[in-house]
This record gives sequence, structure tokens and C-alpha cells, in this order.
Amino acid sequence: MSQWMSRFGKPAIRALGGALIAGTLLWSLATAGQAADIPRGKHGDATAEYQLERLQKLAPYSDFTKSPTGFDPVVWAAFVPEDNKLTPERVELGRKLYFDTRLSRDGTVSCATCHDVTRGFTDQRPVSEGIGGQLGKRNAPTTLNAALLQTQFWDGRSPDLDHQARQPILNPVEMGMPDEAAALKAIRDIPEYQVSFKKAYGRELNYEDLGRAIGAFERTLIFVDSPFRKFLDGDSAAISPQARAGFELFNGKGRCMTCHPMNPSNPLGTDNRFHNIGVSARHQDFEGLAKKALKAMAEDASEQKLDELAVGTDLSELGRFMVSRNRADIGSFRTPQILNIGITGPYMHDGSLATLWDVIDHYNKGGEANPFLDGGIEPLALTEEEIDQLVAFLFTLTDVRFAEENQREFERQQAAAKKQRPVRNDELAKRKTLPFEQRVAGAKNKDK
Repeated sequence: MSQWMSRFGKPAIRALGGALIAGTLLWSLATAGQAADIPRGKHGDATAEYQLERLQKLAPYSDFTKSPTGFDPVVWAAFVPEDNKLTPERVELGRKLYFDTRLSRDGTVSCATCHDVTRGFTDQRPVSEGIGGQLGKRNAPTTLNAALLQTQFWDGRSPDLDHQARQPILNPVEMGMPDEAAALKAIRDIPEYQVSFKKAYGRELNYEDLGRAIGAFERTLIFVDSPFRKFLDGDSAAISPQARAGFELFNGKGRCMTCHPMNPSNPLGTDNRFHNIGVSARHQDFEGLAKKALKAMAEDASEQKLDELAVGTDLSELGRFMVSRNRADIGSFRTPQILNIGITGPYMHDGSLATLWDVIDHYNKGGEANPFLDGGIEPLALTEEEIDQLVAFLFTLTDVRFAEENQREFERQQAAAKKQRPVRNDELAKRKTLPFEQRVAGAKNKDK
């Protein structure tokens, strides 16, 4: 057992994972690239006890008051709020809360349900499952390195981890607690929490500190030691010749670096901005959705209502527009980090692209045409060899501690890509057909 388990005791662990151990549901997408002997619970996530053991192996305890290895202390300090400096007590409390299903209305969902240690700290599903088997509308971003992002959630509606951590607990689709008081009531009488909150923050349980503690724990999930980072540090043999060719394409013909800059000063590979790349344009009426959204937000402009609309309704597809109400932001989503991308699929805000081959195919054809498409999205005319090289490069961005999972997922995705490429369109990619021609032809076919 890990140090954390011995401190809080086996009864606490059994309470955390009791509901999860009751049943096992293996989701084909989530488990295809994973070892089959992992004990899983009702929502397909690994049991809390197993996740904690795995976490201890991945990230043994360290001095949380110091910056992570490889980070300048001054730079790292900018990512840690003044009112939530990292201490062992705060991190330990946050770790316990992260895995505690008692913070959900039916006692089956915790942060770790959708941000599973064994699944790249996400759930590797297109969209996440909450209480009562409800499905949300968005893909769960990984909590790996989330501390280094400028905003949280796909639409950037949360400014930091401490704030973000409080939202899912109250969301009716995710953890479903009716209000903050109900969430606190679920843990208020537990002696371990009474002591832990006092040690961590010097006061009684309160909802803001609950979020701060989870945020403190998540700031310890820094995983940036990838083969590509070693390559940037001067080890030319750290990545394959195919991946090196992919890096050249990434910065050249593929134009990936426009939104995903990758260099020593920006290890995550995100510009932290919002773009419409046409992922859901084929099946969404953006104009109609925007009108509905403005009406809904005029009736209730609260933070909690925005969270509900973003997670549980089709208005989710509006992305950043729901936050900014700026027409230019319709269908725009935050550029995701691509560090550890090999183990955090499926991809895009709605999880609609199953493999990295699908992702490159999407960009290669110039996205999906719509009035709000980002001006930088255009056909790339990448060959099949170049697509393989780009994918090879992307799989070098995974931290070496996940090497086994990364290789397993590469093989799974490669096999899937050989069977089908649902968004591939060579005619568009090579500009043999232009988007307006497809729309015209589609209209003619519909008339017939």
C-alpha cells in the first residue's frame, strides 16, 4: 500500500471505492489499449485503491514546496495561487477528495472517474459518464499538466484549477450534488476530513477550500519528461527518424505549430487560444444554437447555469461563445495541450475523432467548412507517408513513465486506422474538390 493509504487507513479506501468495486463495465474504446486485468467499477474506471497504487508508482512523494524538476522556480510560482501554496497537508487532502465518490449524489462518481490514473488521467471515452449513467456532451480533458494551462475547460470558462474543481460536483450530469451545502454535508462528519481541513487551511470545512485542495493535488500531476523533450535537450537518438521527419512537417507543411507551438519554453504545445476548426459543423446549426444560448443566458446568467448548458445540452457545441458571447467565438474551443496526446484520446471537444490518424485527416482536408471556421484552417495536401510521420512524432510527446501504455495505444490506433479512416478525404486535401463544390453537389443530390 502507498504512504497515502497507510496514513488514512484501509477503511477510508474501502469507503472511497466501495461503490466502484460492486460491478465492472468494460468499455471497448476505453480498454482496447489497456491491460485487461485492471479491476474496474460501475463507470469503467479503475478502482480507487488500484489508481492510488498506480499513482504512487508514477509519482512518488516529493517536496511539494519546490518547483518540479526542470522548471524555473520563478516560472512555476506563477502557476500557484498566493492563497493556495503547496504543502504536504493540502496535497494529501486534495488527493483524498479527488478519489472520493461520496462527493457525488449517488456515491459512484469522483474526479478520478473521468480522470483515471490508468487512462492518462482522462476516461478515454468520447464523452464522460456521470451519475445515473448520464452522458455529457464533452470529452474529458486530462488533468496531467492542467496546472500549466491559462484557462480550464474546453471553453475556458474557469480561470484556474481551484475554481474548476468545484464545478463538476454541482453539475447535474456529472456528480449531481444539488448545492455546496449538500456536498459539504456528505463529508462534514468524517473525522479524517475534519482534521485534514484544519491542518491544511487552518479552518473548518468550506467549499472554497475543498476546491483549493483538489487544485493543490492536481498541481502535482506534472508529466513532461517525454522522448521529444530529451530530443530538444540534445539527445538526437531519443526519437526515431520517422518522428524527426514528423517534427519537420509539424513546423512546416503541416502548419501544426501555428496553434500547437512545441519548444522548451512551451512544453504543452498549446497557444491557449480558442479556434473553430469545424469539428461538429457538419451536424450543427450554429446560428440557431447561438440564438437559443443568448435566450437561455438572458434568463439565467449564473456560473452554475453556464456549466449545466455547456456539459448537458447541445449548446455545448458553441464553445467559447457561451463564455464571451462574441459572434467570432461561435464553435471555438481551447487549443488542447498535445503533451501525452498518445494516451489521452479520443480527440476533440466531443471525442469524435478516435485516432491521431483521424485528427491529421481532419486537418489535412481543411477541417469542416462553416461560416466561423478559423482562417488558418486550410487543406494541407499531406501524403500518406507524411501523415504516418506526423503521428509518429505525436506519440513521442508522451511522458516516459507511460511508455508501456503509449506503445499499446499506438498499436491499437494503428490497427484501427488500417481498417477505416472515416474523415479522410483526399479530394479536399489536394484541392481537387473545393468545399463549396461539395455543398452544391450535395444540394443537387438532395433535390434529386
